[in-house]
Amino acid sequence: MEIQKKRLSRFCMSLSAMAMLSVFSTAQADSSTLPQPPNSQQVFFVGNNWDGTVTVIRSSGDFGKVGVINMIPDRKERLKEIHLNPIKLIAYTYIQATAGEGNDQLVDDMYSTPDGQSVVASRPSFADVVSINIKTGKINWRTPVEGFRADHMAVSPDGQRVAVSASSGNVVHVLDIHTGKELGRFATGDKPHENIYFDNGKKILNSAIGNVETSLDAQWQDFTKGKRYITIADANTHQVLKKIDFRPALDAFGRKDLSNSVRPMVFSKDEGKLYAQVSFFNGLIEYDLNQNKVTRIGQLPGSDSIPKDRTKWVNDSRHHGLSISADGEKLCVAGTMDNYATIVDRKSLTAGKLIPAGKPYWATRSPDGRSCIISESETDVVTVIDFATGNKVTSVPVGNHPQRVRIGYAPADWSTP
Repeated sequence: MEIQKKRLSRFCMSLSAMAMLSVFSTAQADSSTLPQPPNSQQVFFVGNNWDGTVTVIRSSGDFGKVGVINMIPDRKERLKEIHLNPIKLIAYTYIQATAGEGNDQLVDDMYSTPDGQSVVASRPSFADVVSINIKTGKINWRTPVEGFRADHMAVSPDGQRVAVSASSGNVVHVLDIHTGKELGRFATGDKPHENIYFDNGKKILNSAIGNVETSLDAQWQDFTKGKRYITIADANTHQVLKKIDFRPALDAFGRKDLSNSVRPMVFSKDEGKLYAQVSFFNGLIEYDLNQNKVTRIGQLPGSDSIPKDRTKWVNDSRHHGLSISADGEKLCVAGTMDNYATIVDRKSLTAGKLIPAGKPYWATRSPDGRSCIISESETDVVTVIDFATGNKVTSVPVGNHPQRVRIGYAPADWSTP
């Protein structure tokens, strides 16, 4: 209880500081890398953040719906637990009002287990990670995270571990995917977000995005965002190997105006470069990991429909969603606040056709590497775009506020109406 009181004190002090300041101011590994388990079907899992479900769709062909998984069968129990704990209730309400845009955040990220029988998901509002049997809908295990919110995850190339960001705990937990047992953890900057396994699964990359949920979004208020940097950790020992701050690299490139809050990112095919989206920017940053510097910046089209007041942009996101084609030559961009998706040529960093989309929030590559799948969080669909032509292929209805889309496996004989 004493620890919780200290956490609440820090939490309230942070909110108080933000309120005071406002007075003075108006590439990654996924289950597609694993051998297909017996009696399974390869699918996409679509996390519907606001209704607590995962829509399962086919990973090729017509990308049609296979079924829906309820990821919150214990919702009443979790809400009771939260409402009986004043500290948890304050945090839960704050997350609902800010990052959740007035809604509970119930499914953020998810991966299937190597046998294709269960799906493991992070649940932000419940501050946990849960494994649910796809056929029975029953919980296999549940693991709370440090602090008050769970965020993005990554699965190891062998499918045995998941790394999850505890966004208010400033730590990444590495869990056994079968049991939920913590195998290790490493410290990050403020508000850890994206995780990527790389170097053949030997390393984990995490980006800390800072305090994106506040309304202190003017450039002069950037100092309120906290410590934002990339952390690279050993995937086996969980020791921090390196920290990368985009700030000096952006300054050296002559772009002091750009945020160093790194959002979705992908590696080049040789893992020598990172292509990243940063807060408030409608474009891409190319960062050379060997030279430790920004080598190129690509500005992408804007939209007249975007709110001029950037405090209205969702959690500081202008663009949020990025994937790369199998040959490494095309990038798929979700232009979140500009309401489009586009295929970008990696060599020139120029956009192709702009495909209208309703607040697209994520981009994922298809198993064959030929298509990009984006989630449209405002229109509740996922849309398939051809990497080669840049054309829209199809859209598939899913649940309320889809965000992360991941490749995985489900039982071959499973489906729901």
